[in-house]
Amino acid sequence: MHKILAKQLLSSTNNMNLYRGCTHGCIYCDSRSTCYQMNHDFEDVAVKINAPELLEKILSNKRKRCMIGTGAMCDPYLHIEKELKLTRKCLEIINRYNFGVGVLTKSDLVMRDIDLFESINSKTKAVVQMTLTTFDDELCKKIEPNVCPTSSRIKVLQEMKKAGIPTMVWLDPFLPFINDTQQNIKNLLDVCLFVGVKGIMCFGIGVTLRDGNREYFYNQLDKEFPGLSDCYRKKFGNAYEIWSPSHKELFSLIEKTCTKYNILYKPQDCFAWLGQFEDKNKSIQFELF
Repeated sequence: MHKILAKQLLSSTNNMNLYRGCTHGCIYCDSRSTCYQMNHDFEDVAVKINAPELLEKILSNKRKRCMIGTGAMCDPYLHIEKELKLTRKCLEIINRYNFGVGVLTKSDLVMRDIDLFESINSKTKAVVQMTLTTFDDELCKKIEPNVCPTSSRIKVLQEMKKAGIPTMVWLDPFLPFINDTQQNIKNLLDVCLFVGVKGIMCFGIGVTLRDGNREYFYNQLDKEFPGLSDCYRKKFGNAYEIWSPSHKELFSLIEKTCTKYNILYKPQDCFAWLGQFEDKNKSIQFELF
């Protein structure tokens, strides 16, 4: 890792990334793409060491409270977060200024901060979002080798449910001929129902490949699934969107399940809910009077 001083932190939609790069090793990671113009090795994570100071300055001057998001481009719970605690420090600031938060991760390290999620959620809204791709832990280790397996992520979702913290699951990506099976998706949907997620984010049954991440992905396929990269090259070429041959059928399964159990699944609805700030103290006052 290496430390940098960031000049800006929040995007126009109030999202932040505290790190740049990743050590989870997911074979499909879009953040490796050259279009993001990363000028250092992907695993040599850039740490925005002054992020807490920047965030406190921003939130102390904001006239209107809102939801703060993190995890869109870089997981806030990388291995180095255990030592650096940048995410925790930022959550403490969000809690202090009574803002809401939504985090997206693959790591069970998020459980370390459940006390802060509970505190934030008691006043407004704290949402823990977890990415699930593969129900089978052994297959999960092949495509997401350096992060906790699916079973551990399910335990996180269970604990968040017990604590009354709303959750959302991102079901993606689905790699053709690897985890794009009906049984895998059915198992993942059963998990979502069991832990009572508010929403399921899924943009389709497939994966996106761009320059940079495509080459890495094919190299990893050669190691873990010999011969499959040749199949991809012949079938998909250099296409950006790689759809599963069973895309229509499998996506329909997700849609029908979400509709039946009243789970948000349209991306616009999920994002709208994630961005909706709630003031629970204000609601309590209205109830009293």
